[in-house]
Amino acid sequence: MQEPGQNPEEKFSVKPQSRLKLPGILPISGQNALFWLYLGWKDMGHSPWLSLGHGLVLAVCGGLITWVAHDRFWLLAGAVSGFLVVAPVLATSLYAMSRAIERHEAVNLRLLFTTWTQWQTLHNREPVSYWCLVRFGLLLALAGTGWVLTSSALITLLAPAPIHTPMDFIRHVVLHPDSHLFALWLMLGGLLAAPVFASSVVSIPLLLDRKMNTLQAVLTSWKVVLTHPLPMALWAFLIMALTLLGLFSLFIGLIVVVPLLGHASWHAYRDVVDTQGVPERMPRQEGV
Repeated sequence: MQEPGQNPEEKFSVKPQSRLKLPGILPISGQNALFWLYLGWKDMGHSPWLSLGHGLVLAVCGGLITWVAHDRFWLLAGAVSGFLVVAPVLATSLYAMSRAIERHEAVNLRLLFTTWTQWQTLHNREPVSYWCLVRFGLLLALAGTGWVLTSSALITLLAPAPIHTPMDFIRHVVLHPDSHLFALWLMLGGLLAAPVFASSVVSIPLLLDRKMNTLQAVLTSWKVVLTHPLPMALWAFLIMALTLLGLFSLFIGLIVVVPLLGHASWHAYRDVVDTQGVPERMPRQEGV
């Protein structure tokens, strides 16, 4: 029961006794995942050049990674894995764009600049600062590093021949007639990807939008997945399928896939997390 005179926002403060208070989870179904993609597409149409610019930057980065490491398999695998794992953080300004569209605020380069500069500022009166985005990005980077090391150990120990280049991997792992190593490698990747997805599915939009710390955001993300395992499994499948489509199109497809998934992820967060009573990190702009 709320005490007289208590501010309802205090339950989401970062005081030690209340820092694990989490927002509620709203009901959804599997159809919501497709609707999120539709809403993401609509957001892309609001400011298409800004949205597609995000995808173009990541597509160019992916192409450069492949060009530099095309003949060194483990360097290529590590770079691409890290690139994919931290993609939710790189899409932060796409979430900010969708939030501005939702608030009927201006969507322009100034918004993007503000998004990527304000989290670098530690406010004396704001203990839950935008540095939480940086900390979460580092956690994702560590997860990607762990996958590369584990994958490297598995392939090195079980591959019938040394793996040095991507063609070695295709020849001795993917196409080897007497080996189940590729299936085992995929299973291991799925096992390691599942907790990363569960930790990040709504974390970054939540950290951008509300005054919560990294632990609260990650636990809320896990709460979403545990509450709605089947819809979230479908959402994870759609994300993976579209991402693979972008990668196998020589990164060209990422120009569209990245902003589509970024905007859609904002709507996934808004549909499934009950933020009522959780203080906003940035106040709404008046008179826009």
